[in-house]
Amino acid sequence: MRVENLALRIYSITYKNDLMEITMSNNTKYIFFSGKGGVGKTTMACATAVHYANENKKTLIVTTDPASNLADVFETEIGHKITPLLSNLWGMEIDPDKATEEYRERILATMRAVMPESVMLVLEEQFNSPCTTEIASFDRFVDFMVAEKEGKGKNYDVVIFDTAPTGHTIRLLELPVDWSTHIEESAKGQGNTCIGPVASIQENKIKYDEATRLLGDAERTTFMFVLQPEETSVYETKRSSKELNEIGVKNVELIINGMLPEEVCEHPFFKSRFDMQQKYIKIIESDFPIKIRKMYQRDDEIKGVERILNIEKDLFANSAKQTYVIGSGELLKTQFNNFIPDSIDDIIKPNSKTKSIFFTGKGGVGKTVISVATAYKFATEGYKTLLLTTDPAAHIGEVLEQTINDHIQKVEGVENLWSVIVDQEKATEEYKQRIIEESKPKYSEDMMIAIKEELESPCTEEMAAFDKFMGYVESDDYDFVVFDTAPTGHTLRLLELPFDYSDQVSMMVTTNQKSQDAKSVTQKRFDRVIARMKDANQSIFSFVVYPESTPVIEAYRAMLDLKEAGIETQFVVANQVLDPEYCTNEFFIKRRKMQEKYLAEIKERFQLPVTIMPLLESEIKGLNIINKAANLLFTNNVLVK
Repeated sequence: MRVENLALRIYSITYKNDLMEITMSNNTKYIFFSGKGGVGKTTMACATAVHYANENKKTLIVTTDPASNLADVFETEIGHKITPLLSNLWGMEIDPDKATEEYRERILATMRAVMPESVMLVLEEQFNSPCTTEIASFDRFVDFMVAEKEGKGKNYDVVIFDTAPTGHTIRLLELPVDWSTHIEESAKGQGNTCIGPVASIQENKIKYDEATRLLGDAERTTFMFVLQPEETSVYETKRSSKELNEIGVKNVELIINGMLPEEVCEHPFFKSRFDMQQKYIKIIESDFPIKIRKMYQRDDEIKGVERILNIEKDLFANSAKQTYVIGSGELLKTQFNNFIPDSIDDIIKPNSKTKSIFFTGKGGVGKTVISVATAYKFATEGYKTLLLTTDPAAHIGEVLEQTINDHIQKVEGVENLWSVIVDQEKATEEYKQRIIEESKPKYSEDMMIAIKEELESPCTEEMAAFDKFMGYVESDDYDFVVFDTAPTGHTLRLLELPFDYSDQVSMMVTTNQKSQDAKSVTQKRFDRVIARMKDANQSIFSFVVYPESTPVIEAYRAMLDLKEAGIETQFVVANQVLDPEYCTNEFFIKRRKMQEKYLAEIKERFQLPVTIMPLLESEIKGLNIINKAANLLFTNNVLVK
């Protein structure tokens, strides 16, 4: 039966795993949480999951973020399996590596009984591609929305997706259409895709079409943007809402998180931040004529079920705590600890070779600001500097208050500083054209048809971005190249690509000598790039964190992953650190003491130089405030009362 003739009426769908059998009914509701990194998506998603579980609805919370902290919030191990969390509540963290292996085995298992060993070797090589990793994680995600057959099992009323930061979430939600189209077009041509022969994955198109339908069903699917009252968060939410509308998502709501209680902002420093927030809250309420909830900042971090229950109560009563009773007891006599930052000048300063520095970390920790401040610092010291971003939700232009695009251009008002954004769409088109032009003299007309089909795969975008990234790593045109990278999980994926990427062109074609020669040339280029990234004299890796549990743990795990790949981290930036001089009431004293605990933990865990960037009274935007931030970052300021 042809796919287009199938009448899709999925009344219940089944998914199996090690713990239980799951069934989604035709009444299951799907709620997606997304937003700029660090705005509190996971906390709000967890509070929402607890809310529905408390209403006696069987609820599943799934994270699609490669750097998930779902387990950290619930303080329990979850992993790549459906795990009971509370009464009526289960959770799962999709592991890209495990999802890839499951997907690969599911497709290949059906072929082993009928295909000769020589053919299986070629197929297994094909499934080692980076395309497989992307489609496998996505396929697992789709399985929680649709499945291939009816069956018995636990019937979920609500499925909540705690997604990666916005740019990567939009990419995830575009995939149902992209992969469905790619499978359909490949079926008309050579019958092969980078994720297997069309015949073996045709059933996937049914799933992806159903996922697309569900995303546009306002009765079943809600997209919840979490944002904080600041310009970059508002800007990203506006941009992303437009993109969601273009892919058919109709039901969108907002949560404004991290609002300062007015009662605790009596100090001029925090009064300035409070006024700034109020300005953006009015803009949000004016520009988004949709349902909006509000959540006030707490005086401590949110970990554990008890605190999640408190958040849930405020969020769904829509009566977030608007008053904070300021005490005058012993806490006000607190003595703050002395934290002396380390100097990083000697670590970073360029030598006779071009030096690259990569800032990474959890979404929302301030990588962009630290990247801009660092680039500004060395440009003003006379070093020819390039500032670039690989983050699909980039906002270096907003920080600089200048228009930045995919062409290298001079930053106005700063000598020796240039900037550029890796534009995903343009990079993909340039990559496709280059591959086609390079392949034409080497391969037959039939082979070129196969190559062109392969290049229409959605995963080509990832390969193209890495190809562009490599070009900047190889560049010797600057003294200093500063990379503002995507959030941790996606940065690690980007850095793993060299080990996968070299197989892409060879997968498109036969194993003839021309193909092997092309692969050899490509591999040598990758080897040069990787050697450069491993050379501490040419490349520096730094993690940006704010002093709370989740970003510290995530950065530490990522540091170990980099080390396993042969890349050493050189220093850590602790951002948004409160100046104790401004902490004059219980609310901010508690937050400062919490930060001190984690500043000590950063020193202990990482065993690396640690510098700090204090929280400023306003957003870091424009050259004047960037200059101030750069001076603070590279000064051994001691934040001690």
